[in-house]
Amino acid sequence: MENQNFNSREHLANERTFLAWIRTSIAIIAFGFVIEKFSLFMKQMSLILGKASTGQEIPSYHGYSAVAGILLVALGTLLSVLGYIKYKKTQRQIDEGKYQTSSSLDLMLTAAIFIVGFFLIIYLFKSVS
Repeated sequence: MENQNFNSREHLANERTFLAWIRTSIAIIAFGFVIEKFSLFMKQMSLILGKASTGQEIPSYHGYSAVAGILLVALGTLLSVLGYIKYKKTQRQIDEGKYQTSSSLDLMLTAAIFIVGFFLIIYLFKSVS
């Protein structure tokens, strides 16, 4: 009975971890969506303000926020799939009694967030100059 209770706790912990990965992926997708829609807003505002002040059409807003937004949505989507794969792998290992820790998904997420953050910092520095 105690072994079954221990196994249940491990499965519940695995499910909580999976749900944390899903929440993280939803947050990244939402952030990417907001960034991409902000880019669309900036394009429209530059067009409206340009026509109102000069009477001529100005070139469209050139920014990387649309690309960054799309990449973040893709990253969040990929993260949800990888989180599910890790969840199922861990579930199988718990059932077999051969659980092995792995931080590869953690490392990938950290690296991806670092890279996106790095490029956003460069983008922000260039936009200030």
